[in-house]
Amino acid sequence: MEFRGLMGGLYRISEWIMRFSVINVLWVICSIPFFYLALAGLIGSTESIDFFKQSIVFIAIVTPFTLFPATAAMFAVARKWVTGDVDVPLFKTYFRSYKENYLQSMLGGLVFVLLGTVMYINYTFYLRQSGTLSLLSILFIVLSFIVLAAMLHFFSIMVHFHMKFWQIMKNSMLITIGNPVMTIFLLVGNGVILYVSFYHFTFLIPFFMGSLMALVSFWVFFRIFDRMKMITEKKEQEEAEAAANAIEEESPDGERNESEGAAKAIEAADKPNEAERDGNKKPTD
Repeated sequence: MEFRGLMGGLYRISEWIMRFSVINVLWVICSIPFFYLALAGLIGSTESIDFFKQSIVFIAIVTPFTLFPATAAMFAVARKWVTGDVDVPLFKTYFRSYKENYLQSMLGGLVFVLLGTVMYINYTFYLRQSGTLSLLSILFIVLSFIVLAAMLHFFSIMVHFHMKFWQIMKNSMLITIGNPVMTIFLLVGNGVILYVSFYHFTFLIPFFMGSLMALVSFWVFFRIFDRMKMITEKKEQEEAEAAANAIEEESPDGERNESEGAAKAIEAADKPNEAERDGNKKPTD
């Protein structure tokens, strides 16, 4: 039974609230070690900054094994929504993707955590320098945002294509650098969700924050992918038209030569043999 009018609108809204909340809760449950350490670090930071630093170390250790696989599964469900399969079974799709993408997402987590650590060390090092060297810290801030956007594209590519790990890493970086406008939109959109969730409506964190970020991130990636696909198809069509035009330009000369040869052959066949003509003449008295 399909509801229409106001009731239909309310029913569809309640459906989407249920979808977002279920996937977000599954994401939190599968990332319990990460969220537990993050919460403990925030609470402990009010008493000791050293406790917070220790929590950061433990968070970095558990992130590749918990947060990244759970996020990959959440992106797989968001992919279904963006591509039009909104009635996909949530639990089945989530846990199947969690199992299928666990290894690649874990490796991606190790790489991105390592990159983040290296950039943080370099940022703090150059920030403490004097003179122009301190300006290099700004460079590492910019690089951090690029890596963050590439990480979001990493999840989208992983759940949308069947690629090897390093191909996913390479393409995520290329898409991020090659589409600066959409990259800025991606970061701003997710930044707004994080800001609203942490500073205004904290109930969004366990129920909606992650799933909303996954939906926005994959939607941006899918727009980029569609545009690249259209450009590729247009280029292939232009190349096919150019090849067809080249064949058409060459064909008149070939046809004319063939026509001339056929005309000559017909003319030669119609012309009687001189000996036959002489033999066929009636004798004269």
